[in-house]
Amino acid sequence: MHDFQYRKNDLCCEQVPVDKIAAAVGTPFYLYSQSALESHFAAFDSAFKQIQHLTCYSVKANSNISILKIFARHGAGADVVSGGELFRSLKAGVSPDRIVYSGVGKLAQEIEYAIDAGILMFNVESPQELDLISTLAGKKKKNARISLRVNPDINPGTHPYISTGLKENKFGINLHDALQEYTRAQQKKHIDIIGIACHIGSQIIDVGPFVEALQTLKYLVKKLNRRGTEIKYLDLGGGLGITYEKENPPHPRQYAQALIQELDRLPVTLILEPGRVLVGNAGILVTQVLYTKQSGRKHFIVVDAGMNDLIRPSLYGSYQGIQPVKKKTGTTVVADIVGPICESGDFIAKKRKVTACAPGDLMAVMSAGAYGFSMSSNYNSRPRIPEVLVSGGHYCIIRERESYNDLIQREKIAEHLQ
Repeated sequence: MHDFQYRKNDLCCEQVPVDKIAAAVGTPFYLYSQSALESHFAAFDSAFKQIQHLTCYSVKANSNISILKIFARHGAGADVVSGGELFRSLKAGVSPDRIVYSGVGKLAQEIEYAIDAGILMFNVESPQELDLISTLAGKKKKNARISLRVNPDINPGTHPYISTGLKENKFGINLHDALQEYTRAQQKKHIDIIGIACHIGSQIIDVGPFVEALQTLKYLVKKLNRRGTEIKYLDLGGGLGITYEKENPPHPRQYAQALIQELDRLPVTLILEPGRVLVGNAGILVTQVLYTKQSGRKHFIVVDAGMNDLIRPSLYGSYQGIQPVKKKTGTTVVADIVGPICESGDFIAKKRKVTACAPGDLMAVMSAGAYGFSMSSNYNSRPRIPEVLVSGGHYCIIRERESYNDLIQREKIAEHLQ
């Protein structure tokens, strides 16, 4: 996270001290570095420059339209999984012919929206979905471009909740049924088959599972081509991990090198769907200490960010690095860093060694750019927090903090209770 560095004792995002932003916008808030976003995208995309490829940013990782705009300006496409993500991508200026639509539960109105928008292709996840896309495209007298998302039954070695390519996962079409479904798709008048896709999981720190998945798709591409079904796009999905604690994921260059070697000049355009690897280490969550307390031998640091703001530690048991916004010397304590939510599962870290702190101190939760705000909620009727973007020596709010009125703006008291 080279764009978050201490200058003397002050943690800075690029050239801006974090405490300066905290004083202006209040806490908690998410903070992103534009320089980091751009350098991460350049490093990933340029690693594949020797082959035909399309880098489709995985919008679910962080869907703020300013972040989408940054990637769109650098030529990124988008991997979307809902009508809302498609709407955001189009609003941010992503070209529709660079958008792929994945997701196991696409709604009819979302499919129609995507057909009208002219997206590159649907990654179809079930036979019934294929039938629905065909029907809706026919009603519009249009053709829908599709790939089938194949479930290759590969163990990516990640958390069970973010594994997506095993046969017990809900995603994709069984490998053994794929050829039959391609045959069915070929017989549909308003379906254009252009690709094949898979996605095996998230936060994967070894290239081996990706290479194994590519081997499976290569075999199917060759078999389909021999049958007269021309496959133009091979979508390998995303999932490349980042360093949260001691993980040692491959650099995008190593990742690309392994895939390009395995692809072996297969005449397809490779689609990649990076998310976490682009935004994860480009953002932090800034929170303020509210109270410290001792319960027997247990030490607690209560902060103003809760599991509704950052759910990864509670949901996955994930590690997030924690640093003081202002470095100071002093004794260290082993403490649970907990939030204000009325749940015992509301924590950012457990048994973490930190410098002793006091109410008012600021903490930075590192590697929080992915699956942070995008998974946040209003649980306990807490307004969602702002997002701030730094570029060089300037910062701007790219999502305002919600108010109490925002919490109830879509609600009304039933007439019989008036």
